[in-house]
Amino acid sequence: MTTNALNSLTQSTNDTNTAVNPKSILGKDDFLKLLLVELEYQDPTSPMDTDKILTQTSELATLETQQNTNKTLEKITNQFQATSNLGAIAAIGKYAKLNNKIKLEENQPTSFNINFEAEVKKGTIHIYDENKQEVRTIDIEEGSVGNTTITWDGKTNGGENAKAGFYTIEGSYIDKNNKPHDIDFGTYPIEGVSFSNGKVQFKIGNQYIPMDNISEIFEKGA
Repeated sequence: MTTNALNSLTQSTNDTNTAVNPKSILGKDDFLKLLLVELEYQDPTSPMDTDKILTQTSELATLETQQNTNKTLEKITNQFQATSNLGAIAAIGKYAKLNNKIKLEENQPTSFNINFEAEVKKGTIHIYDENKQEVRTIDIEEGSVGNTTITWDGKTNGGENAKAGFYTIEGSYIDKNNKPHDIDFGTYPIEGVSFSNGKVQFKIGNQYIPMDNISEIFEKGA
């Protein structure tokens, strides 16, 4: 047996760019056993070179250090993911701020959601174009409450088709107790959280929104 076997082992272990069967890769314990066997069966008349022994034990130490480092990094990654997940769970019950604009396609209706914190008695939604000109008003249906879907037929107040583009939503309403409320379009309560493929998504209404689409998370009244 020669030191070439150990050198080949080190090379194959360190070569992370080659796809191999995991069972064909020897770990640090196998590396040490191989070295001990080589020492045991070495030719007494031609003992192993001391420098080569030191080189191989150094390679063994390097291999063990790499394995321990990988385990530490894995633990740190898992801990970071767990902390992130706990933070996402803590957001349930808070409010998320999303995009406050809606997109209208040419000659097409569009729908959007508004969260009414109290049951609506009477109210109006105002839709503005990018020049801040009002193009449409929509009466809010009495009894609306919570996350409610509103449909705009794409028409202006004059009955014409509104131009395709982005529009801003504003409005106000009075609840059953005659208390006035301003509509904060784009703000919704977070009802749940989902973890899929390492990504966090928040349940808002009947859909899950990626964290990247949320500009702010805050508590009511904050």
